[in-house]
Amino acid sequence: MSEKIRKVEGITKETTEALIAETLAAYPEKAKKKRAPHLGANDPASGSACVKSNKKTVPGVMSARGCAYAGAKGVVWGPIRDMVHVSHGPVGCGWYSWGTRRNMMSGITGVTSFPMQFTSDFQEKDIVYGGDKKLKTLLEEAHELFPLAKGVSVLSECPVGLIGDDINSVAKQSAKELDIPIIPCNCEGFRGVSQSLGHHISNDTIRDFIIGTREYAEPESPYDIALIGEYNIGGDAWSTKPLLEECGFNVKAVWTGDGELEKIAATHKVKLNVIHCYRSMNYMCKVMEEKYGIPWVELNFFGPTKIRNSLRQLAELFDDTIKAKVEAVIAKYDPIMQGIIDEYKPRLDGKKVMLLVGGLRPRHTIGAYEDLGMDCVGSGYEFAHTDDYDRTAPEMPDATVVYDDPSEYEFEKFADALKPDLIGSGIKEKYVFQKMGIPFRQMHSWDYSGPYHGYKGFEVFARDVDMAINSPTWKLVKAPF
Repeated sequence: MSEKIRKVEGITKETTEALIAETLAAYPEKAKKKRAPHLGANDPASGSACVKSNKKTVPGVMSARGCAYAGAKGVVWGPIRDMVHVSHGPVGCGWYSWGTRRNMMSGITGVTSFPMQFTSDFQEKDIVYGGDKKLKTLLEEAHELFPLAKGVSVLSECPVGLIGDDINSVAKQSAKELDIPIIPCNCEGFRGVSQSLGHHISNDTIRDFIIGTREYAEPESPYDIALIGEYNIGGDAWSTKPLLEECGFNVKAVWTGDGELEKIAATHKVKLNVIHCYRSMNYMCKVMEEKYGIPWVELNFFGPTKIRNSLRQLAELFDDTIKAKVEAVIAKYDPIMQGIIDEYKPRLDGKKVMLLVGGLRPRHTIGAYEDLGMDCVGSGYEFAHTDDYDRTAPEMPDATVVYDDPSEYEFEKFADALKPDLIGSGIKEKYVFQKMGIPFRQMHSWDYSGPYHGYKGFEVFARDVDMAINSPTWKLVKAPF
């Protein structure tokens, strides 16, 4: 958490509350009443949420949220590289089955990694007569085509739940016949209020079907840890994992970016869980703490300041050997990071950024922007819970606007009033703001760039932010009218 309360020139509690009131004035009375508690002025001193969250989106409002299926398939299960992940339902939802989150994978495609689209391709007849037989046939074909896959996940889409198909019994029977783990995940998109429930359901299925079913072949050591909630977007895990290993830790498993089923299944043997994306994986950390006595800690690997603080926080949980290695690593990289800051900060100092993302990024990335001299003038989440906003309050400057699941109208209104130099959000928002002439970075998948995590990632992050804000493109392009 930040040590002191920062302020942004021109932003006070009064100006932010006036902006919120002006924004809400456009709504009908009922919609205004529903949306008002989800917008607020940040109060870092309180250390608590200033907005309500995890409520259903107002009908008719264009939201940036996804569904429970997207949270299960696109976030938690999809990055596990040595499993076949089946989208069970109509092919349209397969949008989330391949390539949408840029979860980088190692291995040989079709042999040790399976980043392909697998779907049962539900048709009308399957809705009428049920799809259990089709699913059983699919599982048999998948095992025949890819016999080296370590397991299969079955992720159900809306129609499967609506017609009452029993994927659990099909998975159980097929697992016995094929002699491989087949994990059913009842993550129909209509469940819950956002993709957050998909994360939770996936954590529960890992708890029920996977964790504790394997053991590591290597002997245990006091420095065995697992990296939780790291999805290897743009190669993030390939930056963070080597950094932790350089500090003397044995990273036994990564959940779930470039993850391996058997290593995930043996995570109950580690000494500490290090969680990055708290929202999507805190459930399993708490399960392992309660069931196996494994402590956990949330760390931040965005930007040198937060990396330095996180490594020292982690070292405090271990012996002097680790502490010495951590200090040596920090001493090694600090001059390199300062060189990057010296290069980019003169061009970015005083620039303003607004954020609307999911997971950890609306709070974790703030420190990285501040390392470059930038101010975060507004931040919000698509699917956060109260504890996410509790963690966000100390990270943001005083009185800046906080928005939960904002509509497209609200986000545009805030951007128009606050005049940010950069917006960091998702693909749905990208082209809206670019057409408005506002520089934009896609903070869900790094705009085909990355990694952004770790020391290695900060150089890429700084370059991309500078490229977006200071590109001469907008000056060279003339409107055709």
